[in-house]
Parts: sequence; C-alpha cells; structure tokens
Amino acid sequence: MHMADALVSPAVGGIMLAASAGAIAYSAYKCKDDLDEKKIPLMGVMGAVIFAGQMINFTIPGTGSSGHIGGGILLAALLGPFPAFLTLTAVLLIQALFFADGGLLALGANIWNMGFYACLLVYPFVFKPIVKRGLTPSRITVAAIVSVVLALSLGAFSVVLETLASGITELPFMTFVGLMIPIHLAIGLVEGIVTGGILVFVYKMRPELLESSVENTKLPKNISIKKVMGTLLIFAVVVGGGLSLFASANPDGLEWAMENVAGTAELEADGDIYSSAGSIQESTAFLPDYGFKSTDGDGSAAGTSVSGIVGAGITLILAGGTGYLIYAIKRKKEKAS
Repeated sequence: MHMADALVSPAVGGIMLAASAGAIAYSAYKCKDDLDEKKIPLMGVMGAVIFAGQMINFTIPGTGSSGHIGGGILLAALLGPFPAFLTLTAVLLIQALFFADGGLLALGANIWNMGFYACLLVYPFVFKPIVKRGLTPSRITVAAIVSVVLALSLGAFSVVLETLASGITELPFMTFVGLMIPIHLAIGLVEGIVTGGILVFVYKMRPELLESSVENTKLPKNISIKKVMGTLLIFAVVVGGGLSLFASANPDGLEWAMENVAGTAELEADGDIYSSAGSIQESTAFLPDYGFKSTDGDGSAAGTSVSGIVGAGITLILAGGTGYLIYAIKRKKEKAS
C-alpha cells in the first residue's frame, strides 16, 4: 500500500506530511515517559523484521493480486503503540529514501495510512480490549486478525480519499473504493493470521512482552528478552536474505486496483515538486526497487538478497537508535532536574 508521488497532489502530500509529523512528535513525547528501556533493542530488531517481512508479497488466490504485511499491529503488540509508530516510520523512511519504495511527497500519507491507524488507533481501541480479559493464544489470534483487517481497511480507504482530494480523475471514487476495500480485506486476513502466529510464538517464549504492552507497564528487571530478540533477528535475516526471493510477482493490492480502474499501476504527474522529489529519491536510492542500479531493478536474486539484509540492518540501527536517543534525552533531563 505504498503510494507513489503521482497519487497525491502537493497540497494533500503536505497536509499528510504535517499530520504524520505531528503524530511522530507526539509519539516521541509519549515515549519519554512510557518507553521501556529494556525494549529499546527490540525496536531495532522488530524494525528489521518488518522491513524483511514487507519484502515478501503473498499471492491472493483467484485475483491475480498479492499483498505484504503492514506490521503495525505486530509492532504495537510487542513494543507498545508509540514506540511501534516510530519504528514503522523508520521502516517507511528507509524504504522511500534508499529503495525508492513509496514516494517522498507521499511519505506522510504512507506513514499515516500504514502506521497511524494500526499503532495509534486500532491497537489501543480494538486489540487491547479483546485481549485484556485474558491473554491466551486464541484471544491473541482473534485480536490480531480483527485488528489487522480493520487497520488495513482504514488505510486502504484513506488511500482512496487522498487520491480523491488530490483530484486524480483516473481513479474515480466509487470504482476505486469498490476494488481497494475487498482486496485489502483479503490481504488483511492473511496478514492477521501471520501476525497472530508470530505473537502466539513470542507469547509462549516470553509472555511478559505482550503483557507489558497491554498493561502499559515496564518489563521486570529480572526478565531477559535476549533469546526472543535473537530468534527474531535470525528470522529477519532468513526472510530478507532468502525467503524474499520467492515473493509473488503479482501486483500488490493498490497496484492491482489501479490497473483494474485506470489500466496502469503507474500514473504520471508533472510539476517542479514532483521532479524535485524524484531527483532526490534517485540520488539517495542505492538499491532502487530492491535491486542493483546496474541491473536497472530487474529483481536479480543477488540484488534482492542484499536489499533484504542491508535494509533490515539499516532499519535496525535507525529504529533502535531512535529509541536510545529518546531514552538519552530523558535521562539527561532527569539528571538536570
């Protein structure tokens, strides 16, 4: 559901960037008080997991479409809503800058559509009430499926609203929404099952991780999460460096809907802002479309594997570094007072 720049007008792109910047600032502010320092390394590891996971497109049978995980609910369940939102922002920023996945003008919209609804809206108001009566594998699974489907549907509907507000006449509202919502319901069902499976696995290894997020408490000092982080890090490397080679070649839900409505998944947009954003992205993206520049993004196996591992590594550093920076600022203020 990564939107390209051509899908948003400069005004809509600016508004969504401002909205997402406000959500980022608020999340960072909340993390100053709520961030569990024991979960800071987990922010980096989970950022790597989500980056790698988003490289695997799974086929939606009978549609000719595919989808990939968004990861917001998974992040929020393990990290809490505000660290999760910052972590997903790091993932999307790295994808846009270094891999040309999603436009720079559309970055604010992508952060809002994929991060805000899942982390800051659906997790606290849907996932938590379902599991608060008791964390069990069945409740975790149900909460994951319901939450992911709802969050992805809200994000898909937002994409339609943003294109409508941008005056993209090639994508008429009723036709576009009539394709976007059903296909993302199907994608959400698959992601929900995957999310539930991962969360149940983590819950059986270290239930305190999910419990602390649900109850908004910090992990006990005598609890170690190194085994969980090690397992998840290995998972990220295997997925990003290996399993990503077997990703579906079918267009994702957004591309599929666009092709069925406009006959193409790549609309054109003219203007200085679009040209400038494209030029910046061309200069920063050293692995465009998750492949080597020399191969013109042909999806070579080596380029895909390198992209998965390098991207996961950069995300680990940025997401984990964000957490450490917030914690360092908090400690400095505490010492000063």
